[in-house]
Amino acid sequence: MRLHLAILPWLPILIGEVHYVASQKLTTRVPIPPEQCVIAETWPAGPGQALVPQAPDAELRQILRSVDPKRIESIIQKLVSFGTRHTLSNQTDPVRGIGAARDWIASEMRSFARASNGRMTVTVPSYVQVPANRIPVNTVISDVVATLRGSTEPNRVYVISGHYDSRRTDVMDFVNDSPGANDDASGVATVMELARVMASHRPAATIVFAAVAGEEQGLFGSNFLAQTLVDSGVEVQGMLNNDIVGSSTADDGTRDPFVIRMFAQGVPSSETPAQVSTRLSIGGENDSPARQLGRFVHEVATNDATGMSIQMIYRQDRFLRSGDHVPFLQRGIAAVRFTEPHENFNHQHQDVRVENGTQFGDLIEFVDFDFIARVARVNGAGLWSLANAPGTPKNVTINTSALTNNSTLTWALDDHANGGYEVVYRNPHEPFWTHVVPVGRSNTASLKLSKDNVNWGVRAVGSNGYKSPATFPFPG
Repeated sequence: MRLHLAILPWLPILIGEVHYVASQKLTTRVPIPPEQCVIAETWPAGPGQALVPQAPDAELRQILRSVDPKRIESIIQKLVSFGTRHTLSNQTDPVRGIGAARDWIASEMRSFARASNGRMTVTVPSYVQVPANRIPVNTVISDVVATLRGSTEPNRVYVISGHYDSRRTDVMDFVNDSPGANDDASGVATVMELARVMASHRPAATIVFAAVAGEEQGLFGSNFLAQTLVDSGVEVQGMLNNDIVGSSTADDGTRDPFVIRMFAQGVPSSETPAQVSTRLSIGGENDSPARQLGRFVHEVATNDATGMSIQMIYRQDRFLRSGDHVPFLQRGIAAVRFTEPHENFNHQHQDVRVENGTQFGDLIEFVDFDFIARVARVNGAGLWSLANAPGTPKNVTINTSALTNNSTLTWALDDHANGGYEVVYRNPHEPFWTHVVPVGRSNTASLKLSKDNVNWGVRAVGSNGYKSPATFPFPG
C-alpha cells in the first residue's frame, strides 16, 4: 500500500484529504478533520510537523526515580575493596582479585533477579584465552550477565555493559592495588543499579546487563560477549557501553555535573567497500546505525526525568582509546559509549601515589555518586525506551530510479509496529531529526520534498506510543 502525502506549502488552499493508492487504483479516501487543516502560509518549509521529543511515561519515571546514589556508592566501595581486579589477578581468593569481584557481582545480580519472578536469569559465561597481547598465559575470562527476558519479543535484545577489571600504570602489573573506582567500577555500578530497578518490570524486548572482564588487556570479555550473542541467534539491536562515567570534574577543576558525553561511530566498520562507497555517495556518513542509536538516546533521555544533557560526539571513541562497544560495532551492531565530560588523566591507569603534591590514582574519593546516578538514568531512559518500542525498521530504501523532486521511501512492515510508522527528516547540517510525518500502517510513502535537500529516516511506532530509532534509507 502506497501513501501519497500531497503536501504543497505554496498552495493557497486547505489540504483536506490523504489518498491511499494500491494496485494502481484508488481504494479509500480518508478525510482529515478540519481542525487538523492549516492555512498554507503557516506551514513549515516542508511536509509534516516539528518533531517533539518522546517524553518518559509514568512507568519509566518510576524506574528512574528508583535509581539510588547510595546503592551506587556501596557497589563501588565493594569493588574497590578487592584490592586489584586485574584480569591476570587471582581468580580463587575469596577476598582479593578479579575472581572475588566476579563472584560478588554474580551474587548481587542473583539477588536482584529474585524480584523478577523468574524472568531475569544470571550466568557467568567464561572461556580460556590463550596467550595473546597483554595475556602472557592461558587465562580464564569471565563475564557476569543478567538477562531480563522480554515479554513479547524476547529475541530482540539490547545490551548495557561496564567492565569490572582494573589496571595500574604498568598494564601487566596484576599484583599490586588498582582500585579502578572510576575506570570502571562506575560503569559496573551503573549496570548493576539498573538491573536492580528494572528486575521487577516487564520490558517487551530483552535487556542484557553485563559486567565484562579483560577490557584493559584488549576488550576480551566484550568480544566474547558479542560473539556469544551473535552465535545464539538473538537479534541485538543496540548496545550501551559505560566506561569512566564517575566524575564531572576535569584536572583544572572545570565541572559539568549535568553533562555526559556519548561517542557514536560514523561510517560503520562492518560495512563492505561497496556499502561504504554508496553511503558516501548519498551523504549518509552521519547516519550510521550507531548515530541513529545516539540520536534516539539523546531524544528520550535529555529531559527533566534524567536531569542531564547528552553531548553526542561524532567519533567511535576518544583519541588513543577504545572500549567494549567496539566488538559490537565490528559485528554490525549499533553501539555507543558513555564517558564523563572531562577526564582527569591523573586518576586513570595510574599507580596510587603523591608526586609534587598531586594525588595520582583511580581512588573512590574522586567519584561523584550523584553524577553516576544521573548517568544511570540516562542509560535507563534509553534502554527502557528501546525495549518497549518496536524494533528498528528494516529494508528501508529510497527510490532513485528517476530524477524527481519527490521522495519515495519503502520499508518492511513489522507486526509489532501497531501504531504505524513515521518518516523523519532534517537538513543535512542538523545533528538531530527536526520534522516528522506520520504515515500510518503503510510500507511506503511519497513526500513532496527533494531527497537531495534533506536526510530521511523511518521509525516504527508501537500501540503504546513508543517510537523506535530511525533507519536511514539506501537506494533501492
